[in-house]
Amino acid sequence: MEVDFTPGCGEEILRVSNLSVNRSGNEVIHDINLTITCGEFVGIVGPNGGGKSTLMLTILGILKPRTGSVEIYDLAPMSKQTLGKVGWVPQAATNLPQNLQITVREFIQLGTLNPKSLFQLSNKEREKVQKIIETIGLDEYANTRISNLSGGQKQRAAIGKALASDADLLLMDEPMVGVDGESRNSIMRLLDGLCHNQNKTIVMISHDLASIKRTVHRMVYLEQKIRYDGPTQTFPDLSDLAELRGIEPTHPELDTLNPNQTNSEEIINIIIPNSESEQ
Repeated sequence: MEVDFTPGCGEEILRVSNLSVNRSGNEVIHDINLTITCGEFVGIVGPNGGGKSTLMLTILGILKPRTGSVEIYDLAPMSKQTLGKVGWVPQAATNLPQNLQITVREFIQLGTLNPKSLFQLSNKEREKVQKIIETIGLDEYANTRISNLSGGQKQRAAIGKALASDADLLLMDEPMVGVDGESRNSIMRLLDGLCHNQNKTIVMISHDLASIKRTVHRMVYLEQKIRYDGPTQTFPDLSDLAELRGIEPTHPELDTLNPNQTNSEEIINIIIPNSESEQ
């Protein structure tokens, strides 16, 4: 009997239990426990090397746990029953060859998981692809070559390709890299709308703490282990976060002079340097 994996609002779809993962012989994440429910928009932040990408790749099933487990709809990653229910938008999603000779419509059709009939879609599949193109705001570019789009438009197309698989859970690694401010705001509104209007669940890695704080419903600070998991409104400021990380002030007498001077958005410049490489 076919199992219905269509999530109800608030239903748990992802559970990470007591997860530890080694890479190159070193423990990168330790004893991670995380539960995510349908319709959430979760931002994962933390320093380079803190384990964000390692966690994401383990959820996808690309990396194997040393201890603990990951379950998606109570099943192991890459289970046949969940094929197409998990969409992946990597950081390199928009790094496409300049000579790529396919249109936006054809690129999104690649996400239908039916490459043999890619250009012979059923009417239902064509309608679905068209609706996705409208949802991501690329209707007037549907027949434009993907290589001719701007960075923000390519990112929208990458999201559309993930949606074409009927994914309910979207995993994203730095999707705003190389995207201008106006496009970033537009894409973030699009993603938030997918959560509210279509019960999509989004887990996004980002170094752009200021943008994440203004968009996601929940934030997770990861540095080998989870040091904060909660609403964006209560995300700790710089001093509180330093305490969570076990960092002691070198000049404690200065640390108390202006306790409200530095807010959490400044963390991006201090503990989360802009870099595209991370474990």
